[in-house]
Amino acid sequence: MTTQVPPSDDAIKLDSPPSAVGATDLDRSLVGGIAWTGGVKAVTQALSWLSTLVVARLLSPTDYGICGMATIFIGLVQIVNEFGLSAAVVQRRDLSDEQISKLGGLTVLLGAVIFIVAVLGSPLVASFFGQPAVRDVVIVLSTTFLTSSFQVLPRSLLTRELRFRTLASVDAAEAVTQTIVTLVLAVLGWRYWSIVVGLVAGRIASTILALRVRNHRLSWPSPLTTIKDSVFFGAHVTGGSLAWYAFRSADMTVVGRRLGDVALGAYTIGWTLASLPVDKVASLVARATPAIFARVQDDRDALRRYVLSLTEGIGVIAVPASIGLALVAGDFLTGVLGARWQPAVLPLRILALSAILRSTVPILNQVLIATGQTRRNMQGTIEMAIVLPILFVVGSVWGTTGVAVVWLLGYPVASFAFYSRHALQTCGLSLVEFLQPLAVPTVASVAMSAVVLLIHQAWPSGGLIVRLVLEVVAGAGVYVGIVYAVRGARIISLIESLRAQA
Repeated sequence: MTTQVPPSDDAIKLDSPPSAVGATDLDRSLVGGIAWTGGVKAVTQALSWLSTLVVARLLSPTDYGICGMATIFIGLVQIVNEFGLSAAVVQRRDLSDEQISKLGGLTVLLGAVIFIVAVLGSPLVASFFGQPAVRDVVIVLSTTFLTSSFQVLPRSLLTRELRFRTLASVDAAEAVTQTIVTLVLAVLGWRYWSIVVGLVAGRIASTILALRVRNHRLSWPSPLTTIKDSVFFGAHVTGGSLAWYAFRSADMTVVGRRLGDVALGAYTIGWTLASLPVDKVASLVARATPAIFARVQDDRDALRRYVLSLTEGIGVIAVPASIGLALVAGDFLTGVLGARWQPAVLPLRILALSAILRSTVPILNQVLIATGQTRRNMQGTIEMAIVLPILFVVGSVWGTTGVAVVWLLGYPVASFAFYSRHALQTCGLSLVEFLQPLAVPTVASVAMSAVVLLIHQAWPSGGLIVRLVLEVVAGAGVYVGIVYAVRGARIISLIESLRAQA
């Protein structure tokens, strides 16, 4: 009954108690995890964008439409694929090797069941969209549920051991394989199958590598009573994820049903642009924090320190990006995308401002999960899934602007009322203390705003693109200068930590 752990310079032993890993080591692991994940994502994202440009010239809108219809269903089912068991392995420090192997076996069993269900349901999905080709696409994409189930346990153990460099390699293998296969098949004329097979090939590649670098034996999950606590933990995580999916997509549903496709198009572009910069930062942080929080789950001071540091780190990027986008929304949409996108300007401005808290609040969800409060997190998220859709319907009376305002005002209030306050209490933080790290970025962003508005008023509207470039460059220069003057020592320390991870 041995656990195979290949030598690795970023590994921390699975059975090491939290006290065996000092704060400095955890800090380095956190910075390294974000740095490696960010670096790999930057490279693979660049490859993906280049690939998309080429593939888009070879494929038709119909090809993308067929894949889009199938992935809507696949994306929803994907939420329950691992049943939150990955989070259970990362958070529960008292699991025995036998329990871990049974959780791995249960994950594979669930993947097989979901694969069968998806295949049987594929005709219904095709019928719903009125596109027969969707059936075969769903069937092929469903194989990813089975292949993914085999990498859940390796990935969970790598995360638990803080081996973020290895995880980044697994992610890179998937992205590169997917890009190459998709490009080759698109050139060969495989149409939408180039996208589908590319996705499947990428998942197979990452599964093979994950099993290679962190294999662990699997056991039949019987008797289930031996892992019931972890199963309940995973069920609560899955319930919260489904509820999150519900309220996260409710605004689009309300806009589409009540305001029509034109309004939905304007709202969608506003949401996409507003979320792009902060979502990238938040996703990088989310990859590293669960394991760090789990290691210090019984140390309130450490939790408090990490929450405040992460909030500050996200805020340094999210606050100026959000406020800056809100300021230049008019020039950007008109000058870059064209005058027809003018209806998206006001929703974009509001959604951009709301993105500041949308990027920091998920940290508090992770605190609840890492400290074992998954039931409370699930209940709070379900309450959000009940309240926010109602607010979106009410807000739609004022069009897409009213729906966007719900994210700016309703989301922060509801999240604090339903679950964020419990996470703050766990860390021994007040709301004011939680928001305090955003003070410096906010002050610097106010100065940035003054410069941008001055340029906007002084520069003639005829030179729209030039004015936009000046606004971005001058605003960014002012912001960086102020932040460096106030937080220069911390920035230098962070850069040194990043160099140590290279």
